[in-house]
Order: sequence, then C-alpha cells, then structure tokens
Amino acid sequence: MAHLTIYRETTPDSTVVSNLFIDEYMRDANDAQLKVYFYLLRMMNARQATSVSDIADKFNHTEKDVLRALKYWQGLKLLDLDYDGEKNLVGIHIHDLSAGNGTGTVSDSRKASSFVPAPAASASVSPQPPAAPAEGPAPAENTSHYKKPSYSADQLKAFKNKEDTAQLLFIAESYIGRPLTPPEMKTILYFIDVLHFSDDLIDYLIQYCVDKGKKDFKYIEKVAVNWAEEGITTPSQAQKQTCRYDKNVYAVMNGLGKSSSPAKKELEYINRWIKEYGFTMDVILEACERTVLATDKHRFEYAEGILNSWKRQNVHHKSDISKIDDAYRQRQKPAPAPKPANRFNQFAQNSYDFEALEQELVSN
Repeated sequence: MAHLTIYRETTPDSTVVSNLFIDEYMRDANDAQLKVYFYLLRMMNARQATSVSDIADKFNHTEKDVLRALKYWQGLKLLDLDYDGEKNLVGIHIHDLSAGNGTGTVSDSRKASSFVPAPAASASVSPQPPAAPAEGPAPAENTSHYKKPSYSADQLKAFKNKEDTAQLLFIAESYIGRPLTPPEMKTILYFIDVLHFSDDLIDYLIQYCVDKGKKDFKYIEKVAVNWAEEGITTPSQAQKQTCRYDKNVYAVMNGLGKSSSPAKKELEYINRWIKEYGFTMDVILEACERTVLATDKHRFEYAEGILNSWKRQNVHHKSDISKIDDAYRQRQKPAPAPKPANRFNQFAQNSYDFEALEQELVSN
C-alpha cells in the first residue's frame, strides 16, 4: 500500500515559547520586556514586517522603552543586536533556547532566527544567516530614579485645592477631551512633585502626545520620564528633542537646504503644511524643491506662498500640480500678432451712406 501524504490546509496560527524561557527568564522580566520578546517571536514566525517604532506604537511604549527591553534580553544572551557604523540598529538575532542548557550561555548553533528592523511599514521580515555577536555585553535595563509614589486621597485633594491646579487640569482635560480620572490626576501630581515639570512643560507634554494620537496616560507618563532622564526642563528643550525623531520635519528641513533643528517659527510652518493644509510629503517636498531653485533667502516664506496657493487651487496630489503648471503656461503664451497691413488697406477707410448720396444726385 502506498504511503499517504498528510498536510494542513493552513499554517498554524500560534507562536511557540520555549519552556526554558518560562522557567528561567519570565519571572524576572517586567511588562515591557515580556511584550517585546513575545512580539519578536510572533513576528518572526509569521514572517511579517516590524520595526522598533511599530512595536512602540502597538504597546503604547516609547521607542526608548523598546530599545531598553532589547538590551535587557541581549544582556541575558537571549538575542544579539547588530549595529551599523553610525550605531543604528540594523539586525536582531533571536537565539534558539531549545538547544541550550538554561544557563544563558549561547553557542553559535542556537542563533536560529533573526530579522532586520524595518525602516518603514513596507519592509519585510525574513530569516537571515547568523551574524557575529555584538561587541561586548549590553548593560541591563536602567532602573528609573523617578519612582512614582502611591498618593493618598488626601494628597490628591490637597493638590486639587491649589490655586493654579484647576487651570492645569482644565488644559489637560481640553487636550484629552474628557474629565480626568483620579489616577490621571495623580499622574499629573507626579509630574510636578517628582519630575519637577513646570505647568508649561506639562501643557506641551500632553499636547505633544495627543498630537501623536496617544491619549493614554501610561504612554504620557513614559514620555515624561524619558524627558526627565534626558534633563529636559522647558518646552523648547522638549521641542528640539522630539523634532530629532520626526522624519517629516527632517525631510522638510533637508528639502529646504537646512541641516539644523527647526526654529519655533519654522516648525509652525511645517506643522501648518502637514496638519492644517493636509498636504502629503511629496507635495511639500515639491514646493521645497521649487523654493530652493528660486531663492536663497526667506525660503520658508517662499514655500508658504507656493503651498498656500496650491491649497486655494485645491491641490490634493502631485498630479494636480502638473495641471496647474499647464494652465499657467497657457496663460503666459503671447497673444497672436495682428496681420500686417497691405497697400490696399494702409489708410483709414471712410464709411459712406450710398443711398443718401444717390438721392442727392437725383435731386440735382
């Protein structure tokens, strides 16, 4: 009798986690570290694209939280991180724990799978050949010095009764779009009491997170702690720090021939073009290119003139710009020259009433 081939109609929709990981590593890991590790396993098994920013967005963490988690697992030798010459993360190699003995010591044979962090959502995840381990062990995750106290109801009441607290809570509720819960109010108290944030910095913090589509106070708190660790104490410092991670801002600055961080007025222009005018980056960069070719001075003002004109002409896509250019060229064509006069019509022509002349001749 012939042998039978048995196959599945679909691939299993599951992710396998090593028992060794559960027994030896899961107990001491925090929430963010576990989420990052499990998600890496899941994306590897599914052959789906991911990146540090994608993971941060999925779990309402900051990119710094994700990188800390990766370095934590690297320190335990569960994975390796590869960097390029500019110290950008370019590869993650996940070790096969089933080949180990539970001591955390990793041999080359245990590097079973890896993926390259996607620079954009369109990049793919695929197995890569094993690479050399990163130089030196990575430090374990840093413990924040800004531990959040457990505020009592009396402490919260005293905070709410302060003269300037009502305005700060009103501003926060305006950004969030609803009344704040007591735990959220305690978080704002934490910003003031432990992180020593000013009202202006808290205002900018919440506005920044809401503009990113993040109204979860857990996310807002993570951003606040990162700012505190970076030594940020003013909205202008926070603005410079956040601009470093905004690809759109950098693209516009480069498009206008500038390598520095944007000034406040320049950032207002960029936000207006993206948020108020609603232009896509290809349209904005087209305006930047035309600006650079036209002038060396006041480039933001010049680009604003172009984009404002396109907005009034209902430009939505780059193809709409070509139609406007064609219409402009048609309007600029010179009018056809008048036909030259010939010898028969060089002189002004008189108009006579021949019937009146005929009557005059008959009457004579």
